[in-house]
Amino acid sequence: MFILYAIFSIKAWFLSILPFQLLYIVSDFFYFLIYFIFKYRKDVINENLQNAFPDFDSTKRKRIAKQFYRNLGDIIVEIIKTKKIQKKQLQERISFENFEIIEDLYSREKSVIATIGHCGNWEWMPMALQMRSKYMEFAVVKPLSNKFFNNFMNGVRRRFKKDGDLIPFKQTFKTLVKHKNDLTLTILAADQTPHKDEINYRTNFLNQDTAFFLGPEKIAKALDLAVIFIDIQRRKRGHYVASVHLITDSPKETPDQQITESYVHLLEKSIRANPDNWLWSHRRWKY
Repeated sequence: MFILYAIFSIKAWFLSILPFQLLYIVSDFFYFLIYFIFKYRKDVINENLQNAFPDFDSTKRKRIAKQFYRNLGDIIVEIIKTKKIQKKQLQERISFENFEIIEDLYSREKSVIATIGHCGNWEWMPMALQMRSKYMEFAVVKPLSNKFFNNFMNGVRRRFKKDGDLIPFKQTFKTLVKHKNDLTLTILAADQTPHKDEINYRTNFLNQDTAFFLGPEKIAKALDLAVIFIDIQRRKRGHYVASVHLITDSPKETPDQQITESYVHLLEKSIRANPDNWLWSHRRWKY
């Protein structure tokens, strides 16, 4: 197993030093492999798309699926490229809309929970945000089962860390309580599936009864954190725009479940506008 990891590390290093023009040729090859040869999670993707968009014909759903695979190939090589990417390169590839919302919250000394979905390049955006923001930034992550790849991803995610850190999912509240006197911005991808024993809230999402975590809302209410949604869309290959939306700056005055519903609404609106931009290979509805 160690030999396989060593081979991966060597290949990852080689890919990370390639210019973007060559890197996307590699991505095209990855697309060919995962779509035509390995058919990566084809049944899961097709089922998710069919249930989410029953009004689309099979041709349109197939077109969305093929573009999703192309996007996935790009994300794979972009994550690897992060090992050697320069700050200026990354800043040029992630632009922000409505960034003044974050600046205003900082000026009012409001700590923030930034909810995102697995849209666009969700790994690059937090890095670019930290370069631009004055906040101490945390990113909530779910540890991967494979220790080697978990360490690889954490190394990538920490590449440009100036303060803050990664927070294992189950330690989010404890960590934020510890930093309650700091101005923090915590990024959390809230579109993952709760374990069946943790499901306590369901709503309609993409034409289906769907479970969501209430954790971000509960933490925001407990610590009086503003909540925003950052929509990450692909402008063109290798370039993304992150649009900031304020959900609430007074969570304690917000009715129960409204924060979560607002997040779900904004995420669904994003996915419907650009269906291929979301992570359809995720087993989102396994419960």
